[in-house]
Amino acid sequence: MIERHENTGRLSKALVANGFVFLSGLTAKDRSGGVREQTADILAQIDHYLALAGTDKTRLVTGNVWLKDISSFNEMNEAWEAWVDPKCTPARATVEARLAHDAILVEIQVQGLV
Repeated sequence: MIERHENTGRLSKALVANGFVFLSGLTAKDRSGGVREQTADILAQIDHYLALAGTDKTRLVTGNVWLKDISSFNEMNEAWEAWVDPKCTPARATVEARLAHDAILVEIQVQGLV
């Protein structure tokens, strides 16, 4: 059985299957801030979608972070480290990428256990 949350017709923001939760790549709703602010916005969304799936950030397994400019790596990490449980960190990759819109500075996707 697959449980879908916030299916837009193109994608589901969160999907639960076989004891795992998969979140789509998320971008900041408020794109007026810098990398730190956009990252914090995305992490708050992740908390929301994990809660919808019946889990939380302590059960994350992996994460992928895409940055418009890799020189903002430390700024993104400031928000990430303030959010993540240091005893329950997921495996993570961070890369520089061309993102879908000029105002998008960060995109994050995570997967975890329910």
